[in-house]
Amino acid sequence: MDETSLTGEGSQKVEYLVVCVIALVASGLTLFSGFGLGTVLMPAFALFFPLPVAIAATAVVHLANNLFKVGLVGRNANWSVVLRFALPAALAAFIGAGMLHVFASGSPLFTYSLAGRTMDVTLLKLVIGFLIVGFALLELWPAFNALSLDRKYLSVGGLLSGFFGGLSGNQGALRSAFLIKSGLTKEAFIGTGAVSTVIVDTTRLMVYGIGFYRVHFSSVSDIWPLVLAACAAAFGGAFIGKRLIDKVTLKSVQVLVGVLLVMVGVGMMAGVI
Repeated sequence: MDETSLTGEGSQKVEYLVVCVIALVASGLTLFSGFGLGTVLMPAFALFFPLPVAIAATAVVHLANNLFKVGLVGRNANWSVVLRFALPAALAAFIGAGMLHVFASGSPLFTYSLAGRTMDVTLLKLVIGFLIVGFALLELWPAFNALSLDRKYLSVGGLLSGFFGGLSGNQGALRSAFLIKSGLTKEAFIGTGAVSTVIVDTTRLMVYGIGFYRVHFSSVSDIWPLVLAACAAAFGGAFIGKRLIDKVTLKSVQVLVGVLLVMVGVGMMAGVI
C-alpha cells in the first residue's frame, strides 16, 4: 500500500470521526436547547455535506426518530386533525422539496476570494441560510413560543409547515404553533405531531431521492456510507439521551445554540459554508 492510500484512509477515518461526533453532540443538544432535532442537525451536516445532502440526511434521521415515536404514541393521534393538517402539509412538502431541487441545480450567483479560498454564493445557500437564521430567531423569541393559532387555520398551518419542511427541514416550530390550539390532550398532541411529521418526511424524501441524487452525484455509494454513519450517530444520541434524562430546556444552552445557528446561517449566505 502506497503513502497516498495510507493518507487517504487516515483522512477518511478522521472525516467519519468528526462527522459522527458532531452529529451525536448536535442530536444531544436538542434535549437541552429546546430546538428540534432537524433544526440543530441540518446545519451541522451542512458543514460536511453538500447542502441538499445535508437536508436529506437530516430528513432520514428525523423520519427514523418519528417512526420510533409513532410506535410509542401513534395510537393517541387524532386522525381528524392529522387529515386536516398533514394532507396539506404533504402536498406543500412535495412542492418545497421540488423547489430545493430547482435551487440546487442553479449556478453560483457570484464568487469571491477570502483568505485564499474561493467562495461561491448560490441561491440555495441564500435561501437556506436565511431560513436557518429566521427560524433560530423565532425559537429564541418569547412571543413566538407563546403563539398558538386557532384550529380553523389547521390546513393553512399544514401548508406552511409542510412547505418549509420540504424546502429546508424547518417545520417543527410552525407545526407546534398550529397544533397546540387544536384541543388535543398532551398524548394526542405528541401522537398527532409524530404521525404528521412522518407523512411530511416520507413525502420529501421521495422527492429528494428522485431529484438531486441522480443529478448531483455520479456515484451515490461514495457519500452514503458517511451519511448513514452520521445518521446512526445522531439517532443514537437522541435515543440514549431520552433514556437517560427527561427533556429540559436550559436558557443559556438555548441562547448559545441559537447564536451558533445564526452564525452558520450567515456563513451559508456568505458562501463560507
